Amino acid sequence: HAAAAGARPRAPLPSGIASIDDDDEPTELDKSNVLLIGPTGCGKTLLARTLARVIHVPLVIADATSLTQAGYVGEDVESILYKLYQAAGGNLALAQQGIVYLDEVDKIARRAAGGSTYRDVSGEGVQQALLKMLEGAVINVPEKGGRKNPRHEHMAMDTSNILFICGGAFSGLEKILEDRLASKKIGFGAPARASSSQLAAEVDRAQPTTDDLVQFGFLPEFIGRFPVLARLESLGAPELVHVLTGPRNALLKQYRRMFAVEGLELHFTDGALSAIADVALKRRTGARSLRAIVEAMLNSAMYCAPQWARDGIEVVLIDTEVVHAHAEPLLLTRAAFYAEGFRAEEGRLRKSGPGAVLGTGATGGPGSAPDAGAADELADAAADTDAADCEQQSALS
Repeated sequence: HAAAAGARPRAPLPSGIASIDDDDEPTELDKSNVLLIGPTGCGKTLLARTLARVIHVPLVIADATSLTQAGYVGEDVESILYKLYQAAGGNLALAQQGIVYLDEVDKIARRAAGGSTYRDVSGEGVQQALLKMLEGAVINVPEKGGRKNPRHEHMAMDTSNILFICGGAFSGLEKILEDRLASKKIGFGAPARASSSQLAAEVDRAQPTTDDLVQFGFLPEFIGRFPVLARLESLGAPELVHVLTGPRNALLKQYRRMFAVEGLELHFTDGALSAIADVALKRRTGARSLRAIVEAMLNSAMYCAPQWARDGIEVVLIDTEVVHAHAEPLLLTRAAFYAEGFRAEEGRLRKSGPGAVLGTGATGGPGSAPDAGAADELADAAADTDAADCEQQSALS
């Protein structure tokens, strides 16, 4: 038939190669739902949001903790599709090609491993309600949202081409992986048991299996609808530093903008950025802890910024002492900061007290070298003024 149609005849396959006959009709491509497993603050939600922006499709981020089985207090699973319909601007055809990111999916795991005397309406019941939606079916969605009601109008939405991405931290999965990887054999022929550090490294690299997730509390048919299981690693110090400075709306760019409103330049040393990342790693909450760290570090400085600007301060420099020892930031003039050979470590040694201004001469001109008495008087006056103003600002807040 292929030769009669003018097509090139197919060469015989080599021995041992399976023959897969291609039909004349075009092959339909099915979706592959994704399950993301990673610690908090590693960027699971950002991955889905970036993917939707790159391919220009509507995206809805839903919280699995608010879902319940139909007929109980809470949101029905169909509310996710209605939110996707709203994100598509009321375009049903566009909504049927969108992306649904279901966050905190680990919270709908089965509460009890064995038989239970009560119905798990927010756990196993939600998993059962999501089965047909994940696989791809025509779901009746209320046109005006809310709970399902047979008296209300419904619209039929086909989920066959809707990509479902589920993510969660899966706290406790490490213990299941550790039990599976730890050798339980004894005897002369048994392999040597790995040390605790080696076992921890193996657990970090291990890919969860379906049996692991079933033991965690998920239905086998629920996990089977996620062909792609991806485990994300926690962010390291270089990645956290990039989160602080790299993105368009990076955290430190936002604080620099706040200080710029008062006419001040906010700068950070390389050591300060590394120190912030180290503190975030110790908290084990990923990128989410960065804002809390920077906020606590710059809280008093933001109250004092207006007074510093009136006193002639032009540059606020954050070094490692501010991060670790909660020291006062270095207050500088632009002439001193941009002077050739300036180093933050030397500036910290030259600073005579809280609020002391570096690079301001006795006559008020930037860059001129004051004598020792004038420098001490300037430092004391600046410290008293800043302390009084900061106390007043803190009281008002």
